[in-house]
Parts: sequence; C-alpha cells; structure tokens
Amino acid sequence: MITWIGLCAGEIWKYLEACKGESSLEDIVSNIDAPRETALMAIGWLAREGHVLLRGSAPNFIVKLNSLPARKDKR
Repeated sequence: MITWIGLCAGEIWKYLEACKGESSLEDIVSNIDAPRETALMAIGWLAREGHVLLRGSAPNFIVKLNSLPARKDKR
C-alpha cells in the first residue's frame, strides 16, 4: 500500500505541475487514476513532507506545490 500511495503522490505532483502549481482537491481527485482514499492519503503524504500547501476549507481545499524545499533536519 505504501508503494501505491507513493506512486499516486508522484502522479499528483505531475498533475499539479501541469496545472501551473495548484488545483482544487476535487479536481485532483477527479483527474488522478486512483481511488479517492488513496489520492487523499497521497496528498497528506506530500503535505507532511512539505511538498504541497493546503489552503481554504472543506470541501473547497486548494492544493499548491510548495516552492520552498522541505527541511531535512528535525530540530
């Protein structure tokens, strides 16, 4: 399952790049070839790693690629 979530995260990243860096959560879920639950887990993974930012509120979240690199050190 972890591998599938990681692959889905890569697809979401590519989708966001094609959308000039941001898209609505619903558009991502609708356009990624993965179950909704997997796409949501992948977005959570990307957010936790600092690769995407979320703004807005449910159900109209906007997912945006983070232009700042994720921090590697855990201070």
